[in-house]
Amino acid sequence: MLFSFLLSLGLIFASAQVSPAQVKSTSKFSRIEQPLSLRLLVTLGGLGLIGAEGWWFLFSKTKSQRASTSQGIQELEIVVDGGYTPDSILVNLGQPVRLNFLRKDPSSCLEKVLLPDFHKALDLQLNKTTSVEFTPTQAGEYTFHCGMNMFRGVVKVQESN
Repeated sequence: MLFSFLLSLGLIFASAQVSPAQVKSTSKFSRIEQPLSLRLLVTLGGLGLIGAEGWWFLFSKTKSQRASTSQGIQELEIVVDGGYTPDSILVNLGQPVRLNFLRKDPSSCLEKVLLPDFHKALDLQLNKTTSVEFTPTQAGEYTFHCGMNMFRGVVKVQESN
């Protein structure tokens, strides 16, 4: 739906014609006519770039990283730098989890991380590690995100083997 809307909008703008009577002549600028094929090529190129950007932000998947277990606690360090790395974490059901967030990005959006399903909110200090602990009681996927919900990650809770 969005694609067809953008395509039709691009074609409308690309094929819009202004008659010479509607344009006042100036001494500095003159109208340069472009062939329709060039207009279509530029429009399709722009739509292709918009599609690539949408895919990058909405549909590109990263591999999950399993939290390591030490002294009965599943633990993983997450680097906060233009997003969360890793942004997909695998943990076992019923075992305590400790996520250590190391914030390297000074942007205000990433100064807070929220884990709404576990009722946790953390203020992340720049170049310092901030930890959060919780114990998942149900299998499933639980999101965490920045204060503006622009950057997201997921904790995938699985039955232990």
